[in-house]
Amino acid sequence: MSKVIVRTVGLTKIYKRGRINVTALNNVDLQISAKEIVCIMGPSGSGKTTLLNLIGGLDKPTHGKIFVDGIDITTLNDKELADYRLRKIGFIFQFYNLIPTLTAMENVEVPLALAKVPKDERRIRALNLLKTVGLEGRADHKPDEMSGGEQQRVAIARALANNPSIILADEPTGDLDSKSAITFMKLVKELNAREGRTFIIVTHDPLVVEQCSKLYTIRDGRVEVAS
Repeated sequence: MSKVIVRTVGLTKIYKRGRINVTALNNVDLQISAKEIVCIMGPSGSGKTTLLNLIGGLDKPTHGKIFVDGIDITTLNDKELADYRLRKIGFIFQFYNLIPTLTAMENVEVPLALAKVPKDERRIRALNLLKTVGLEGRADHKPDEMSGGEQQRVAIARALANNPSIILADEPTGDLDSKSAITFMKLVKELNAREGRTFIIVTHDPLVVEQCSKLYTIRDGRVEVAS
């Protein structure tokens, strides 16, 4: 049985909207095992992205705890959280978030540079990652010279750059056609099987959901196991 890699206890996030408190997550207890492909579904505004942002250390909870590999990340200071995001977590977004003035290779190198990996080693690592996602032939192309599916594969390579154990993906196929979405999930499954990556994916896409090992639904800030 796989170890638990993410565990939340009483996780609550409340946002202030003027004088009104909006509860995005309400006392969420959640366990995610290592090497799973987990999908999270729910209506807009239900708290899905908030949950990803909290696990990823992009936001802090109002109440509760988040344990990742047994470490309570809610106790980390800003510098420690930045290092956690850089080394432990890979992020994939719906609109890729690639830097338009950089090539595919250079985009993949960005997190490696932040981690102070030497330049020659960065180039080798970035090219190997582009090979992993089938894009070594596009290494010198900029984002506007690539299709949406190719840009998303560059985003995957960038997310893998510092060898994170957890990949967080927020609507990663939302801007892709069905063929590209299927290609994306095939790659996710290959990386999961070959390298033991844990994927936590927020999605509305049934093509993604049918490939997940576990499905959670979220509504009104509450999370339930659907499968």
